[in-house]
Amino acid sequence: MTVTTHSEFNAQTDALEVAKAFPEAIRGKTIIVTGVNLKGIGFSTAQAFASQTPAHLILAGRNKSKLQDCIEELKKQYPDVDHRALILDLGSQKAVRAAAWEVLSWKDIPTVDIVVNNAGIATIPERTLSEEGIEITFATNHIGHFLFTAIIMPKLIEAAKTNPKGTTRIANVSSGAAETNGIRWSDINFNKKSTDLPQNEQPNYKLLEIWNIKGGHDLSYIGLEAYVQSKAANILFGIGLTRRLYEKYGILSVGNHPGVIETELVRHGTKEDREQVKERERKGEFKYRTLGQGASTTLVAALDPKLGVSETKDGNEGYGAYLKDCQISQDAHPRAKSNEEAEKLWKLSEDLVKEQFSW
Repeated sequence: MTVTTHSEFNAQTDALEVAKAFPEAIRGKTIIVTGVNLKGIGFSTAQAFASQTPAHLILAGRNKSKLQDCIEELKKQYPDVDHRALILDLGSQKAVRAAAWEVLSWKDIPTVDIVVNNAGIATIPERTLSEEGIEITFATNHIGHFLFTAIIMPKLIEAAKTNPKGTTRIANVSSGAAETNGIRWSDINFNKKSTDLPQNEQPNYKLLEIWNIKGGHDLSYIGLEAYVQSKAANILFGIGLTRRLYEKYGILSVGNHPGVIETELVRHGTKEDREQVKERERKGEFKYRTLGQGASTTLVAALDPKLGVSETKDGNEGYGAYLKDCQISQDAHPRAKSNEEAEKLWKLSEDLVKEQFSW
């Protein structure tokens, strides 16, 4: 049965501690982390990996200067690692393809052992579409990662030929938002009013009340629900990957909730959005984690050798597909950890990128 190695790891565990617990899973490996900047958990994630001397640590992001700042900082701490920048704009399929093809072109890096799909955006105040006509939160948080991972898959498969089963890994950073709802299948672009949707696809109105979002029944676009949808997709993507890759190649994909961290994630939100977060923290509804604590569950998802496939437990789907507080959690919304929903998402994703993948 799927379990974790260290039952004592929890919400306060630091990513560096997790990395030290699994040095052989890192040493000499090639690792990609998306969404890396000095003020985010992407950097803390990369920093923890770097502490155990991977061969190549590829930092992916949109901003070249921010990536270079991260690399300079990591070089000071861990000079023996090959730190490499990759320009990756997940909101553009054209840019994603270019970045993925660049990875495939690196002859000095024939394999990729671990991919951490960490990048994300949130609380976009007005409905915005990508250049391909997809709601930008879903396009960036899910579709971009889906396409990037799918294209570079040959290098993951090559790594899996010599790695122990299940240790070639794709970790998808989700959110506690995935515990509140699933995919809005009939209207992923938020064109329809909430009450015009099927009942099970309508917003989580209780969640909207908590966040003081008024008139949810009459709204079409709700930034919070767009984020919820994208984070449910992160878990479902992992389920779809694992079903296609684990038995055939030994590649495992796991989603995780990093906890609440004070980062730039809500930079696109309104002043009221940011005040809402601060007010809830003041009320004690949650406690901010450090960047290192925020990265720790990602490290468990990427490294713990005991994680594997056990799709159901006590009749509930998705056991082992979602982690939080460094442990396996069953708290994801039922529609965010369903095999059937995962297959629907895979088909939708292929349709949206206009390409089918089989390995």
